Amino acid sequence: MVLSEPYWDHHIPLPKLGPLHSRLVTAFVALICFINSYNGDFVFDDSEAIINNKDLNPDTPLSNIWKNDFWGSNLSSNSSHKSYRPLTVLTFRINYLLAGGLHPIGFHVLNVALHCVISVLMIDVFAILIGGLVHDGRGVKLNLSPKASFLAALFFAAHPVHTESVAGIVGRADLLCALFFQLSFLVYCKAFQGGDKKFPVLWIFSSILLCAVAMLCKEQGITVLGVNAAFDILMVCNLDIYELAHRLLSRRKSADIGGLVSSGLLMRLALLFLGGSFLLYARWRIMGTGPPSFTEVDNPASFAENVILRIVNYNYYYSLNAWLLLCPWWLCFDWSMGCVPLIKSATDWRIVWPLLLWCCLMGLVYQALCSQDSNKRRTLTFGLVLLAIPFLPASNLFFRVGFVIAERVLYLSSAGYCLILAYTVGYCSCHWKKHKVHYNVGKNLADRGNQSAAVKYYREAVRLHPKYVHAMNNLGNILKERNELEEAEELLSSAVHIQPDFAAAWMNLGIVQNSLKKFDKAEQSYWNAIKFRKKYPDCYYNLGRLYADLNRSIDALNAWRNATMLKPDHSLAWNNMVILLDNTGNLAQAELIGKEALKILPKDHTIMFSLANVLGKQEKYKESEGFFLNALKINPNVASCHGNLAVLYHRWGKLDLAKRHYELSLRLDPNAPGTKENYNMLKRKLEQRQRTVG
Repeated sequence: MVLSEPYWDHHIPLPKLGPLHSRLVTAFVALICFINSYNGDFVFDDSEAIINNKDLNPDTPLSNIWKNDFWGSNLSSNSSHKSYRPLTVLTFRINYLLAGGLHPIGFHVLNVALHCVISVLMIDVFAILIGGLVHDGRGVKLNLSPKASFLAALFFAAHPVHTESVAGIVGRADLLCALFFQLSFLVYCKAFQGGDKKFPVLWIFSSILLCAVAMLCKEQGITVLGVNAAFDILMVCNLDIYELAHRLLSRRKSADIGGLVSSGLLMRLALLFLGGSFLLYARWRIMGTGPPSFTEVDNPASFAENVILRIVNYNYYYSLNAWLLLCPWWLCFDWSMGCVPLIKSATDWRIVWPLLLWCCLMGLVYQALCSQDSNKRRTLTFGLVLLAIPFLPASNLFFRVGFVIAERVLYLSSAGYCLILAYTVGYCSCHWKKHKVHYNVGKNLADRGNQSAAVKYYREAVRLHPKYVHAMNNLGNILKERNELEEAEELLSSAVHIQPDFAAAWMNLGIVQNSLKKFDKAEQSYWNAIKFRKKYPDCYYNLGRLYADLNRSIDALNAWRNATMLKPDHSLAWNNMVILLDNTGNLAQAELIGKEALKILPKDHTIMFSLANVLGKQEKYKESEGFFLNALKINPNVASCHGNLAVLYHRWGKLDLAKRHYELSLRLDPNAPGTKENYNMLKRKLEQRQRTVG
């Protein structure tokens, strides 16, 4: 049996706990959810099964519990419900003895404790059904689905539909049945510990014996044999039902049957069938006078004369049971006495619910049989197996039952629902995190400068989730930098259409539209960004750049001033103000702005450079020289700074220093604009001076 770890397990939003801690947490959740029932009284059916049941009294011979039904009536009586549960009654008798009478607290505490134990064991059951039977070299079973099995067990521990089974003392029958049901299944699985499919017959008999014990707690226990058989077929032998059916229809039978025989599957199934048949026969013999008799009040649908009406109402009951699992909002201890009126015509709107139920079930069955994902097939199949098989005795398919709906019979079936629910959570988390994974990888690559690879991952994130606005925004930014402006505009426009208050996308859209010369649209996009994010200095900065391109100098200066007010260390906004004032001839104001900026950003070499240029134009050579030299101390490899300092020295008459910085500038950037021409002019001037001196 070769199985892989379910890919969706690690995406489940739960911490990965060790085996002990996950069990403690599950037990704690089960305890917290139902501990408030510990001081309850005897209620509803407790009066007949416990208070009025003479088999609990120590004065009554112990042998009576093997002759009487759950309610203390003789099984041979025509009035008996034939519910033969002697081990459950025995636990009631033990409670009675320990408490010295009918004191309900001990009964309730044991029920809660049983539910805690069952919830903990569910981790092992779910781990096997989801991840399979895998063992390490020492034979220790490995849990390949720690988060999924833990989550499903938590759902089971806390499910409100268990209220009747746990809070009602007669629910002890369902709890004990579930406990031995689990043990029977786990013992059956234990047989395959070494991966040997031809395991000793002892394991089968042990599993059947525990099934018999479960039946002595409640009749529903027989269904564990069906679950064991399904596990053997689907997990141990890894039989693909869909493929097998296809082969059988294609008349390719011999190889498949031979494989089943050689694996020992048919022998194991035969033993399970014979063991189950023996238990059913023994159970039938114990009933003595035949099946129990119920009245129309107990189960009205089963007394409907029209077969179609019976089928429709039975299916309506199934849909109500499914709704209780899905949304246990209205729970009830007794659904008889007309609580659920019969559907009597095709015009009754309630007929929609059975149709909806079967549509959902068919969808699940289709995915369980035909999905290409083996993990998905396995998990959904076992979810449906656990959901349906334990419910069969209550389905009215084989015999009439004495109730319309009974939440207690959903105790075991809810495990299948919890398994499907845990898979759904894992699948949705995985599906969402796939988008996040591609987005995160793309962002990481972009941060490292690998834009081509980043584009690939961002595109995949958008493909998987067409409304992933953050991926659209980042992809649009990269495309903008690569000058793929039309696609960038399309992506960013989609992002703000999907999320109109996405301020960053509005700003980036404005930058792209500005580059496309769509100035009016760009201005509107910037103002939209500011509308949704009032304090947005970067947007004010880009708005100022737009106004500068449009020669709206006052508007540009105001926008950049807003940027520096919101973010005092916004270097680009300060620098652009100095440059714009310099270019427009406002040298004195440019000097003031530059010096104001350097009070806030005393080590910003770009502002020093711009201010030095302004001072040089004002012939404040000494002060200008100081700012150039300070800028070069911080960043000595800026060719333009050496070049402009050389121009300053050239004007100042310090020709040797000018020659030195021209040469440094050209060494750093041989193609620096204007520098070579200025250097050549200086050389001619120096040659002329040398000739004059000579």
